[in-house]
Amino acid sequence: MEWRERAAREAPRRFAGETYWARPLPGFGDPKARILILGLAPAANGGNRTGRIFTGDASGDFLWAALHRAGLASQPTSVRAGDGLHAIDCWVTAAVKCAPPGNKPLPSERNNCAPYLIRELAALDRVRVVLALGAFAWDAALATFAAMGEAAPRSRPRFGHAAEVRIGRRTLLGSYHPSQQNTFTGKLTASMLDAVVRRAIELAEDRAVRP
Repeated sequence: MEWRERAAREAPRRFAGETYWARPLPGFGDPKARILILGLAPAANGGNRTGRIFTGDASGDFLWAALHRAGLASQPTSVRAGDGLHAIDCWVTAAVKCAPPGNKPLPSERNNCAPYLIRELAALDRVRVVLALGAFAWDAALATFAAMGEAAPRSRPRFGHAAEVRIGRRTLLGSYHPSQQNTFTGKLTASMLDAVVRRAIELAEDRAVRP
């Protein structure tokens, strides 16, 4: 809590004078979504500033462009709340609801926010696919399923790009996080993210061959 508010008070020059959201960040999207996209946490000068998850930073630019290409977003950019963006059949949220120092949430922060993610997924009762962006989100998803009584495989599923596992009536699907560290180095390319998003759509429509 202290960090998210401090980030707002000490905004970089390019955002000087802007009023930051600087509160816990809710999820955003289609309440009837079949796909839930799970990130790590709001960025200090992204969602913490704009009031919408994956909005106002490079990670969001990369993600929303991919969702638009797949038909899951009404436009390829997400600038701020109220900019006309609509998510289609997807809900975007984060395991941690407040911006952490260095954009690196701790497991303890994930645990503190766990009850909110459980309630969020329970309310989205049409969700069939959880697309976890990064290992941190993957672990949060597994913990959420366990807390909801969904039986996971006896051997703990390991995160990997395009990894997938059936848990109860849902599928957990993994992707590298669209951080600049991954996109600038080529660890995650637009075509790689597009392929994972297409797979999420296939699984949500239940027309994919199960692994």
